[in-house]
Amino acid sequence: MCAKPNRPAKDPAGFATDIGVAALGFIAQDERRLSRFLDISGLGPQNLRKAAAEPTFLGAVLEYLAADEKLLIAFAESRNLPPEAILCARDALAGRPPDWP
Repeated sequence: MCAKPNRPAKDPAGFATDIGVAALGFIAQDERRLSRFLDISGLGPQNLRKAAAEPTFLGAVLEYLAADEKLLIAFAESRNLPPEAILCARDALAGRPPDWP
């Protein structure tokens, strides 16, 4: 079961999108994080903005965070959220409805 987000669960898609955008911003704040993300994703600065407009891309950003526990925890702490909320947002962006209470 997903942890209940700080935002009302009435809008899980909006919450998930907000978290995806915030995660991308979190990655972009650190040059090493951004460089690694771009290397792994195959994207460059020139097409990152276009990709960010796609919900599936934001889900991939959250998947990237989920694959690195240290990074996931750092991001979750920066947003004052439990890591499980980030995973639920990832699931929502992937088309799997989150099981928020």
